Amino acid sequence: MEKSFVFGTATAAYQVEGAAHEGGRTPCIWDTFAKQPGAVKDGEDGAVACDHYHRYKEDIALMKELGTDSYRFSIAWPRIFPAKDHYNPEGMRFYKNVLAELKKQGIKAAVTLYHWDLPQWAEELGGWQNRACADWFVTFAAKCFEELDADVDMWITHNEPWCASFLSYFIGEHAPGHRNLAEALVAAHHILLSHGMAVRVYRAMHGAHPIGITDNLSPVYAKTVGIADSLARVMQDGYQNRWFLDPVFKKRYPADMLTLFAARTATDYAFVHEGDLEIIGEPIDFLGINFYSRNYVRYDPAALLLTGAAPSDKKQTDMGWDVCPETLADLLRQVRGYTALPVYITENGSAWKDTLEDGAVHDVERVDYLLRHLRAVEQCNAEGLDIAGYYCWSFMDNFEWAHGYSKRFGIVYLDYATQARIPKDSFYAYRDYIRAYKAAHAGR
Repeated sequence: MEKSFVFGTATAAYQVEGAAHEGGRTPCIWDTFAKQPGAVKDGEDGAVACDHYHRYKEDIALMKELGTDSYRFSIAWPRIFPAKDHYNPEGMRFYKNVLAELKKQGIKAAVTLYHWDLPQWAEELGGWQNRACADWFVTFAAKCFEELDADVDMWITHNEPWCASFLSYFIGEHAPGHRNLAEALVAAHHILLSHGMAVRVYRAMHGAHPIGITDNLSPVYAKTVGIADSLARVMQDGYQNRWFLDPVFKKRYPADMLTLFAARTATDYAFVHEGDLEIIGEPIDFLGINFYSRNYVRYDPAALLLTGAAPSDKKQTDMGWDVCPETLADLLRQVRGYTALPVYITENGSAWKDTLEDGAVHDVERVDYLLRHLRAVEQCNAEGLDIAGYYCWSFMDNFEWAHGYSKRFGIVYLDYATQARIPKDSFYAYRDYIRAYKAAHAGR
């Protein structure tokens, strides 16, 4: 890790902003999904969330105290285009104010264009099933580039296309909550297509900053060395990782997964048009990786994709995810088989059952998770795997999608009844780590 290494924290618009009916914003698919009985724990939604829309100055002041170099946040598409072809300057003004405050505090901005809040108007016109959605996204992206590029240090087109496609259209856990593999394949393709189109538009506009995409990637391990479990490992890797890495870096989809998906859905891939993969493979400047855990699998002949989770003996977070920072290096080695571009860990963090006691949160397990993963990043860089930055997820507790407010990922505790912000022990541990790192690298 060099002197220029970027330390950051991250949030997403729907999870923190609130102000769902202010500033000209119209509903997104998560507003609609949250109203469906049983879709979100306890029927909760992001209508108020952390009220970041009104409290962003307070939050950025805490980021300044934390000592991070960069804040990664996303732009709510329905704030900018509350209706098709209808631009809302008031919505853009909020983000200009956030960027101005960040600049005032000396914090860089890493901006994600799409973190899952598809406008409801777009969904009603077919959403990501409609190829035109890629054009609507590019219209939105181009307006953000035009208005904000001077104050943005890094652009991310999409956050976790796997979640926005497979988790949303096949597994049904995320909005819009469909359960159809064929639909998921169409959504994934149109999302990737819109990514490449947006990168091309940014280049044509002579954008001045790095632009890339963020994938949620996990190294995959088989329970045994047997042929069946090894096959399960390959399928899981294709489903989680290669389906999104291959098009961006190789301009093709993995042949084994094309075959499996076709067998399971009878798709003929007619939604993939000539030239699409050239667009998807438009050169980018970096790859963002959201890394939380590994995938540990075994063969399951009854599963649609022949793979299922294997029982793990590792410590697990409140999300049920294995704590395994040592596997980050394996993932990075796999990624280095695709590209030599800089990699940013754009999210890494953990949920635990936090308790507020006497005005403090002693989140020992999160501190351990955080420091072990930061050391894993150091070790990866010592190996020459070129991680350029690390963003802790999340800056503060927030709306955790289908889990509502029941899972806390923040290094700042949110008292949702009062909106009080209370830095946890992990906040101070991260602050101290950053200070020590910068002191050790001063003058280098």
